[in-house]
Amino acid sequence: MAEREILLEVEHLHKYFPIKGVRGPGIQAVQDVSFSIFRGETLGLVGESGCGKTTLGRTVLRLHEPTGGRIRYGGTTLFARDLDEHGKPIGRTTAVDMLPYRRKMQIIFQDPSASLDPRMTVGELIGEALDIHHLTHGRAQRTQRIQALLEQVGLRAEHAGRYPHEFSGGQQQRVGIARALAVNPEFIVCDEPISALDVSIQSQVVNMLEDMHRELGLTYLFIAHDLSVVHHISNRVGVMYLGSLVELAGSDELSLHPLHPYTQTLLSAVPVPDPQVSRSRKRIPLHGEIPSPMHPPTGCPFHPRCPHARPVCAQARPAFQEASPGHWIACHLVQS
Repeated sequence: MAEREILLEVEHLHKYFPIKGVRGPGIQAVQDVSFSIFRGETLGLVGESGCGKTTLGRTVLRLHEPTGGRIRYGGTTLFARDLDEHGKPIGRTTAVDMLPYRRKMQIIFQDPSASLDPRMTVGELIGEALDIHHLTHGRAQRTQRIQALLEQVGLRAEHAGRYPHEFSGGQQQRVGIARALAVNPEFIVCDEPISALDVSIQSQVVNMLEDMHRELGLTYLFIAHDLSVVHHISNRVGVMYLGSLVELAGSDELSLHPLHPYTQTLLSAVPVPDPQVSRSRKRIPLHGEIPSPMHPPTGCPFHPRCPHARPVCAQARPAFQEASPGHWIACHLVQS
């Protein structure tokens, strides 16, 4: 069996947001996260609000500059914290050098209305990327490309002359998807692309993303709250808590054999359409509040709320290790 190609590789990634007038690292939004995404797969990312999912996705694209760690894309180092003998980072790609990778790596934002400039028409929004990367020659070819992209996402060619406020939320998100597709990317961060949409529209957008994945050979990092949607669309799923990746496994494996107590809690809260099955399921409630990312707890970040915590959980941070083939976890209970 041929070895799968790793498209994106992230090692020990950190992202802190300093706070003016406050000593210390500030908000520790992403802490020591490592994972890889294979070409052509969809990696889902789930967790509570504020756990760092969106920050991780934007840091991978270097929309946020990483604080530390290493990011490789297609074998090229886009960021590295290693320093040479002069104290300068090795492998840190400049803004100019990043331009070709901006074309390969795109993002679909969570709130379509906030991500679309209300002063620009849909044609201008989509055409801007074509102009920056010089992907069309002449007005006629540019117009033809914009119309083709609109039709690809289920809109009409005449929509190019309208403004974002003239569309529904689902249509606005389709414009955002068309804008991401304009530069023929390989990798797309889908940052909760359906959470701001009506339930009736969510399935249409998910189906469209799946169709594009197959037809265009795209690779996704799919960020969402809804575990059932993530399970449906993803090949593998990662679970984040307080800026850290606590479990990563195949979609079916994670649903059937969750190992981390936090993952078990999330899965126990997923609604089941069958009332009889729902009543028979055991729900695992979480007590307490999520700790502040400015002052994360020592040891395992989940230990203040974990029903199975032991003294070692508060003393040492568990390593992110492979518990079984393809199933990674950061938990002292499994590793001991």
